[in-house]
Amino acid sequence: MRSNVKIAVSNVQHGTMKRAAAIDPLAVDENRRAFLAKANIAPADAVLVQVDYDTDDFCRYQTVGKRAQGEGIVRAGRVADALATQEKGVALFLPLADCAGVVLHDTKQSVLLLSHLGRHSVEQYGAQKSVDYLVRTHGSRPQDIDAWISPAAGAENYPLRAFEQKGLQAVICEQLVLAGIVPTRIEIDERDTTKDQSLFSHSEFKKGNRAEDGRFAVVAVLQ
Repeated sequence: MRSNVKIAVSNVQHGTMKRAAAIDPLAVDENRRAFLAKANIAPADAVLVQVDYDTDDFCRYQTVGKRAQGEGIVRAGRVADALATQEKGVALFLPLADCAGVVLHDTKQSVLLLSHLGRHSVEQYGAQKSVDYLVRTHGSRPQDIDAWISPAAGAENYPLRAFEQKGLQAVICEQLVLAGIVPTRIEIDERDTTKDQSLFSHSEFKKGNRAEDGRFAVVAVLQ
């Protein structure tokens, strides 16, 4: 990913990044503030990619600007599976368990998109649809887009039955290439959340293999 895009990934030491019923929301807010501060981002500049599973559509995308800053972080937010922006300083923030966060950067149009891609969304070809959204709404060309894929659950402990038991990152790569992304412009953080103890894994927690449940986060911003 080019130097005018900042991407940061939290880890277990930063604490959980998603508010939940059994977790003190003030503690989560402090975790987010401290993590964002290390990336020189103020919470009021961030916009939450707020995923809702109570739906049949996991490919809901929106474009936001500076007026959206703080949504989902310091005030009420909006539901979306991906957010895009053309505004410098608008930090897109996505908590993750074992799913992947995918950053797309149109280097010509200067558009940034952060997409949540888990089993539900990749079964709806969410990676390809994320690219298509930029093409349709921002005039992007796939060959001008850089892609970055976050850590995610690997095939060994989280195989995707709908895709011949492949892992999330492999399936996302295939969908990005189908959408026209040049393979050499795809960068992958190959850490497996189910194996790397520095990252939270909800699936491993549910299996009893982790003592603590939580979410790590990806934040991306145009500079």
